[in-house]
Amino acid sequence: MSRAGKIARRTFLIGSAAIVGGVAFGFYQYKKPITNPLLDGLPEGNAALTPYVRIDADGVTIITPRTDMGQGAYSIQAAMVAEELDIAWQDIKVDPGMPSPAYFNGSVQGEGMPFPATDDGFMATNARAFGHVLGKLLGVQITGGSSTVPDGYEKLRIAGAVARETLKAAAAAQTGQSVASMNTENGAVILADGTRISYVDLAAEAANVTLVQEVNLRPETEWKYLGKDMQRIDIVAKSTGTLPYGIDMEMDGMVYATVRTNPRLGGAVLGYDDSEAKAARGVLKVVPITGGAGVIADNTWRAFAAADMISFDWGPAPYPAEQDALWEAVGASFTKEYQDSQFKDEGDVEADLAKGDVLEATYRIPYLAHAPLEPMNATVLLKDGRLDVWTGTQAPTFALAKIAKTFGIEAENIFLHALSVGGSFGRRLEDDFIVQAVELAVAYPNVPIKMTWTREEDMTHDFPRPMQMSHASGRVEDGKVACFDLGIAAQSVTASQMGRAGMSVPGPDIAIVAGAWDQPYAIPNYRVTGYRVPELLPVSSWRSVGASGNGFLHEGFLDELIHAAGADPLQERLRLCSDDVSRKVLEAVGEMSNWGEKMGEGRGRGVAFNLSFGVPVAEVVEVTQTPDGIRIDKVFVAADVGRVLDPINFENQVQGGVIWGLSHAIMAELTYSDGVADQNNFDGFEAMRLFQAPEIIVRGLENGTKIRGIGEPAVPPAAPALANAIFAATGQRIRELPLYNHIDFVS
Repeated sequence: MSRAGKIARRTFLIGSAAIVGGVAFGFYQYKKPITNPLLDGLPEGNAALTPYVRIDADGVTIITPRTDMGQGAYSIQAAMVAEELDIAWQDIKVDPGMPSPAYFNGSVQGEGMPFPATDDGFMATNARAFGHVLGKLLGVQITGGSSTVPDGYEKLRIAGAVARETLKAAAAAQTGQSVASMNTENGAVILADGTRISYVDLAAEAANVTLVQEVNLRPETEWKYLGKDMQRIDIVAKSTGTLPYGIDMEMDGMVYATVRTNPRLGGAVLGYDDSEAKAARGVLKVVPITGGAGVIADNTWRAFAAADMISFDWGPAPYPAEQDALWEAVGASFTKEYQDSQFKDEGDVEADLAKGDVLEATYRIPYLAHAPLEPMNATVLLKDGRLDVWTGTQAPTFALAKIAKTFGIEAENIFLHALSVGGSFGRRLEDDFIVQAVELAVAYPNVPIKMTWTREEDMTHDFPRPMQMSHASGRVEDGKVACFDLGIAAQSVTASQMGRAGMSVPGPDIAIVAGAWDQPYAIPNYRVTGYRVPELLPVSSWRSVGASGNGFLHEGFLDELIHAAGADPLQERLRLCSDDVSRKVLEAVGEMSNWGEKMGEGRGRGVAFNLSFGVPVAEVVEVTQTPDGIRIDKVFVAADVGRVLDPINFENQVQGGVIWGLSHAIMAELTYSDGVADQNNFDGFEAMRLFQAPEIIVRGLENGTKIRGIGEPAVPPAAPALANAIFAATGQRIRELPLYNHIDFVS
């Protein structure tokens, strides 16, 4: 907690960002309290203490508006509220709530400003504070950017504390005793004589008590949940297969649907013949939708089968149709015309390169699919002017706005019910599948429709992570890295994604160079330039966004320079590191992996570092060259998030990020022929198998002064650490992903 003592209630109502010097723009609007959405239709005798705590006859429910996609978001949000509310873990119930501006995300806006995470200067601090202002003014409820914990750390704890103190005030009003004589414990107010009054029994009184104006947050020494090993709220249901996901949705009278649209993304449908599909068993209706058609049937399988019977005449792709042409477009973007940013330009790169003995390299990474296990789906019901949508989404307020604008339905008549998500990795930031489901509901009203994509539709209609290319040049001198010049060409994820949301974002796209321009290395001559590739395929955010690829582009070439200098890969990174917190992460991973210890014949060890989403992460990968190919033996990871609030989930998320990064680095890519993705299922877009997975040893450090999230930062260093380890073991430097196009792996 950055501020001691009393926390004003207004802090909770307007968000927890410190507005340094009072950011003037929109400050009055920013200070205005947002209406508590839980008060709408609240039954008599129930209490909604802040937008995050609801109390009724069934107990206490904590509202967890950040989407849980398997990363444990519901549990950590509940823990932050429960820590101050003082409710027993086993008694906690969670509800994602209805979308509302009250649940705006300020952190994801603040951390998107063009300042390195290591910069705490006046301008950087004010810019991040303005990001919080912007988040509230826009009412942006979004899950992404590893922002759930940073955004909620103060906000949710304050919500719990406000609810706790208001319940004590209700007990005082009911008993006539002083609040000062009371305590709380496990969902009850404890009076001076030991009498317990449950929160449930105080709900009616609390609903009529003015929220307490100021609260004290508990010191870490009194924490019962945060920083301790916790069992996730959903672990039993997930372990027993009883947790319902969106795809499991069932309602009385439900019908089932699927869609087919042009696999050349954004291409038109010139016509189709649905006569065979209309006559198929169980088919209720074939519906024209934007870019294709939908089939409504009496079960999902029959809808799938009938959709396959439709003969479509698809229009051409509105982008280069072949893979080589796509690469050509990326490669042609390294010109002044397409320069998007140059946030890093230190020393005199041109003068240093003019000295000669320049090392040059070109790196490439492919398009990648999100490929979550649960394909896109939504259940919809349009009846009597009211539209209900049940689905999993990371951006519910964006989805509501898109529905209202597209179909002319008043926002107050749209009700979006958030469901558990079986994976996303950024895919459910999009709302295309939700809009398709509503199109079906408009054509087939008064009946609930569950629309599900086939796996093939999901894969071929993904908005992938953009392909990237880098041109790098550098010099070494006296056994040290002296010059590093990195140009990165990629499409703008921000422009593509926000364009689909009907928004235009001016200025450079920081995602193009994220995880490269902001690395804490004190290289004397150091430049990173971003080039915006003209729009090709529509692209989208993918786990760790720009840093996911830039980690490979940056750390791969840095490793080449270090090797050319004859320096040790870890020691030279430590020498160059200009940030104390990052240096300790590098030191920790070196100690964990016994860096410097001889590996033996055919074995290699590679290191990579990346700072993304404010989190410095260092990884060491150990490999062995076997007759059957490369085997990954161990991975050591050190990361600093300021405070590890959920140690078990922290370790799980880091391990999952490493597996995600390694798996895609080894074998995953999307390629295109005639404008269509060649890989349309998991047999063509493979993942690492259990027998290929290494042992992953994790250490969480707490030297940073800010609370950070860990869902994404472990991904970027994985690919370069693996490639650097392969080089150490074999002498083969691989500059293109996936790696299996260049070397064999144990399979």
